[in-house]
This record gives sequence, C-alpha cells and structure tokens, in this order.
Amino acid sequence: MDDIDKKILSHLQDNVNIPLSELSKKIGISTTPCWTRIKKLEKEKVIISKTIEIDNKKINLPITVFLMISIQNHTEKWLKNFVKIVNQYDEIIEVHRLTGSKVDYQLKILTSSIYDYDKFQQKLIKEIECTNMTTSVSLQTIKKFKKFPLSKI
Repeated sequence: MDDIDKKILSHLQDNVNIPLSELSKKIGISTTPCWTRIKKLEKEKVIISKTIEIDNKKINLPITVFLMISIQNHTEKWLKNFVKIVNQYDEIIEVHRLTGSKVDYQLKILTSSIYDYDKFQQKLIKEIECTNMTTSVSLQTIKKFKKFPLSKI
C-alpha cells in the first residue's frame, strides 16, 4: 500500500459517497487509475464494505452496555458455540477476546432500556457457559470510531 492508496482510503473514510471525479482530483490522479486502485483495495479485502453510521439514540437504542465474560474452559467447542450465540443477536454490536485481566471477552451491546438489557442478559446467562458476567453501562460516548489512523502505517 502506497501513499496514494492511503489518500484514497482516508477520503473514502470521510465520505464513502464522494464522486469518483472529485476523489481523483483530491488524490491527484485521473479517474481510471483511481477506480482501478479502489477495485484492487476491494479485491484484496482492504476495503471490506461501505457502510453508514447511525445515531443509536435516534433509533431508540440509547443505552450502551459493556458485558464482560469470564470463562473457565477455553476449548474449541466452547468458542464455536460462543461465536454462534453472539452472532445471532443484533443487539451485540462488537465482541472482543481480551488479555491482561480476569475478563476473557467483552461484548458491546445496544439496548433501549436497562430493563430490556436485564431481560437480554438473563437470556445470555442461560446460553453462555461462563464463570462470571460483569456489566458496565456507558454514561457518555466521548469518542467514537470514525477513521483508521492511516498516517501511522
């Protein structure tokens, strides 16, 4: 990946709907090479998808919850089942496997209320074999992911 690819990715992160002619002008190359580079980045799975950002509060999912899960048996069978479970719930928007603490997994969950979250967690307790679940509720999102730091690569 060269500087031109980084510039393309940077501009696409700002505005995925930018017209090709405008993008190529900003990059300093003609439209055909710009389009070719975008297609190459897609083929190489650097660009995985083109998405939109939604304000969760405006769609009645104002509560962000972090559910930390500790497990005892780190088996392949357990992991397969866990992946299957977390992928069946749209409320779970991110899942991370962690190191450096007593927590093994962290789930980011959007919900409409604490009451609804409690019902959801009770369902997960029945489905996920674990030794401990701990919940933290986000009071405010101070910074939200917008762009990868391409200048650092």
